[in-house]
Amino acid sequence: MQWHVLMAVAGAFTLALGSALQERDAVRAPGQRVARAGFLLHLLRQPRWLLGSGAVVLGACLHLLALSGAPLTIIQPIGVTGLLFAIVLSAVFNRQRVRAAQILAGIAVMIGLVGVLTTFPHGSEQPVMSTETALWLSGGMIAAGGLVFLTAHWLPSGVRALLLAVAGGAALGTTSGLARVITSNAVADPVNLFSWLTVMAVATAVFGALLLQNAYRTGHFAAAYATLLIADPVVGVGIGALLLGEGVPDTPIEQVGAVLFALLAFAGTVTLARSRHRNPEADEEAPGDTGTSTTSSSRTR
Repeated sequence: MQWHVLMAVAGAFTLALGSALQERDAVRAPGQRVARAGFLLHLLRQPRWLLGSGAVVLGACLHLLALSGAPLTIIQPIGVTGLLFAIVLSAVFNRQRVRAAQILAGIAVMIGLVGVLTTFPHGSEQPVMSTETALWLSGGMIAAGGLVFLTAHWLPSGVRALLLAVAGGAALGTTSGLARVITSNAVADPVNLFSWLTVMAVATAVFGALLLQNAYRTGHFAAAYATLLIADPVVGVGIGALLLGEGVPDTPIEQVGAVLFALLAFAGTVTLARSRHRNPEADEEAPGDTGTSTTSSSRTR
């Protein structure tokens, strides 16, 4: 158990480190406020972003290994501590001080998220999802994310960070729901890996990555990362509860508790979004934007 707890801590730190490294190149990449798909191709040519992506993958693997030998109720809260790592790492990379208000807001998000997750039962039955249901699920999530993507350009940077991170986290949570079905089926027959569900999971994951990198691009990394930590597991748990038969809080105390914890996490995230701690390289107009603002004009001279 002790080794699995240490593995969970290492995974949380590695995930936060990888995301913080990704943010650096996401902010500096050329493009408009909300960059298009080519934005990802540009990032794939940046060594530091690739290093960050490798750290994210390693952190996710460590988290999964920790779950293989310790209860979810122990490992999940440890994983959420990555938010504090992310806040500190972002401040170090940007040569800024970590304010007490940021730490308190991060703790509020962590407590709220862990509280929400613990009110939901964790079923162990074989998950089943039809291709038609998966298509509606991934298609609906991509359509909703696409709407956010198209309208985010006109929003203030703080609001844009939250909405893009919500949409990106929801897409990754959807990917997790599909992956649960895919991996469960693959245990019975590895051929099941090659299915339409896998195609939809990959497409949803790539789209979620585009939204998430655009959220980091705003410079509000702490708020975006906190929102990701909320949206991803909550959507995943919701899919499990509503589509995979894993259950929902069934007592009034648990239901009220879930709402209160969710409000606490939301309040902490809003506080982080309004914080003055922002990447100094991320102006209201992103590098290469063709807008008519003074900032954009001065860059073209």
